[in-house]
Amino acid sequence: MRYVFAQICQRIGLREPQDYFRHGVGPRIHDLRHTFAISTLIRWYRAGLNIDTEIPKLSAWLGHTKPSRTYWYIEAVPELMRLAVERAQR
Repeated sequence: MRYVFAQICQRIGLREPQDYFRHGVGPRIHDLRHTFAISTLIRWYRAGLNIDTEIPKLSAWLGHTKPSRTYWYIEAVPELMRLAVERAQR
């Protein structure tokens, strides 16, 4: 799957073409997981949902064994940090 994703990225210009079936440098399929997690958390914050009750769903979707392994996504993106701080201040 990684190879196919790398090939698609090369074809659409997100990665430089490589010789000998190399992947090159650029977006990784794992980045899609991160984007999904961040987008989901931002949507939940904006909808006013309780993140503590929702995060187990996201953890299960991502295949994490514990919600605590998913919480780092909140720290990884400034917009999420801002939303979390605004929520905490209310």
